[in-house]
Amino acid sequence: MTTASLQFAFYGDDFTGSTDAMEVLEWGGVRTMLFLESPTSEFLHENFPEVQAVGLAGVSRSMTPADMDGTLPEAFAAIAGLGAPALHYKVCSTFDSSPTIGSIGHAIDVGIETFGPQIVPVIVGAPFLRRYVVFGNLFAGMNAGIYRIDRHPTMSKHPVTPMTEGDLTMHLGQQTSRSIGNIDILQLSTSIEEIHNTLKSLHEKDVEILIFDTLEDDHLKTIGMVLDMLMSAEPGGSPQFIVGSSGVERAMVLRLQAHGVVSEPSSVPALAEVDQVIVMSGSASPVTADQIEWAGVNGYARLRLNAARFLEPASVDDERELIVAAALDKLAQGKSSENRLGVGFEP
Repeated sequence: MTTASLQFAFYGDDFTGSTDAMEVLEWGGVRTMLFLESPTSEFLHENFPEVQAVGLAGVSRSMTPADMDGTLPEAFAAIAGLGAPALHYKVCSTFDSSPTIGSIGHAIDVGIETFGPQIVPVIVGAPFLRRYVVFGNLFAGMNAGIYRIDRHPTMSKHPVTPMTEGDLTMHLGQQTSRSIGNIDILQLSTSIEEIHNTLKSLHEKDVEILIFDTLEDDHLKTIGMVLDMLMSAEPGGSPQFIVGSSGVERAMVLRLQAHGVVSEPSSVPALAEVDQVIVMSGSASPVTADQIEWAGVNGYARLRLNAARFLEPASVDDERELIVAAALDKLAQGKSSENRLGVGFEP
């Protein structure tokens, strides 16, 4: 049994990235549900018959290739069983990864092995997030500047997967032996018929992975039409496998709007005002550091979690009770709370 209204499915390589994908779909008018375990078609049909997109939040961004082999094939097959015509492996728009940790190339290998031979489009650019791909090179905004990713103040110094190469074909080529091509901004500016001919030519040259440039929203609209072509080439059976950032979701939204399947909401519902909030943060980004500093200046009670004790089975229960008690105490005092991962408590 498949869900007839399901237009799209994605697997996120971490939780926050999954919520990013869900947000772009919802803001575009696509009814979306995000799960931590893959639902069955029967569950969706009985409980969420109006759902149009389904996401599964995973943790493969922190996995080794061997860990991926033990997780991704089953996850991909479960999501594909829901019947959506496309399955997106969602990665961060900074594309940080390596051959040994969070390998996007290996995830592509798993996708091709699961769904069979096909050209896999890789769409990383997301102009609405100030992420751009030009002639295969990735650029990302920070503060007032735009940096090539290997010169980005944060991502070039990532503690686990630093980006040391801006050319995505070269970066991805370190993670997979499959042939990689690039559809650049000049080719995207041609007619859809010419792009179709380019795709056909690349397919004849045995190109298996195709990185798309993206400089502006119109490029994502064109990419949505290209995805249409690729999806129509995979009738029935396996879904079209796609890799990339939430730029993929934006391209799919534009595609579905063009087909009249969805329309963009006139407004986004506002959240009701509340007296207190609890914020959890696990990021080491300097942008997050600025936000944490702002929270402290503006009256939040900042509690630092001892990450080392949370990782030890002998101390995790005691540490959990300690931080929960401290947070409840601050809430009882009328404070809002901002919890963050670190070592030791904030003085």
